[in-house]
Amino acid sequence: MIKPHRGEIQTRSICGAESEYVLRSAKFPRFLAGPMVLLAASFLLLRGAAQTGGSGATVHGIVKYTGSAAPKATKIDMSADAACAKLHPSAAMTEDAVTAADGGLENAVVYVSDGLNGQTFNPPEQPAVMEQSGCIYKPHVIAMQANQKLEVVNKDPVSHNIHPLPNNNREWNKSQPPGVPVEATFTREEIAVPVKCNIHPWMHSYIAVFKNPFYAVTAKDGSFDIKNLPAGTYTLQVWHEKLGMSTQKVTVTAGETKTVDFTLK
Repeated sequence: MIKPHRGEIQTRSICGAESEYVLRSAKFPRFLAGPMVLLAASFLLLRGAAQTGGSGATVHGIVKYTGSAAPKATKIDMSADAACAKLHPSAAMTEDAVTAADGGLENAVVYVSDGLNGQTFNPPEQPAVMEQSGCIYKPHVIAMQANQKLEVVNKDPVSHNIHPLPNNNREWNKSQPPGVPVEATFTREEIAVPVKCNIHPWMHSYIAVFKNPFYAVTAKDGSFDIKNLPAGTYTLQVWHEKLGMSTQKVTVTAGETKTVDFTLK
């Protein structure tokens, strides 16, 4: 092993980070080497937190339907297009109100609606993806950031027509033959943008657009996780296309995981 000369420190990787903080030929006393390494490590950890937009706090919860009678999915009539109907040996079902046995509500959107105090966040580089499969939009509800790329994929053997109907963004209407990609963006926050297909009237979905990355769409059991939230006090809001909205306040500290549940009727 080659030892460094007096006043030099070998190259080292800080905290396992992908980037290395290199200290070479530094002309300072050896007794400062330890503090300098700790300072570099602190810098990298803080930079990582800034890039993810948070301190690592997580809000976990479940959205449940607590009304007197749980909404039920209904069969979709695709008889107007034989090619679409053929894709479903058993009838396809609606997804506008899907509940688990215990009332867990799928396709609700939970998000931070207040408390970020004007902070700005760059959109993700990876696109949000919506598929047309079986003449149905999948997922039924998608969430994305403003100015993030939306990629629409047509996996069906028939053409579709994607037609978002926003109130706060530019309306557009694009035909999509099989296998031809469609890309678009929404520049402003809007919760949520209804989407239809002008060719197949049963096809509809929603796109929730946010100016921050702190949002989640509930899973089949109604659960959600909002991660990397900076320490602070926030207003959380839940939105559902049929059951409306509800809000709660939550305070989180750095690295904390807090449970917040919602009920809708």
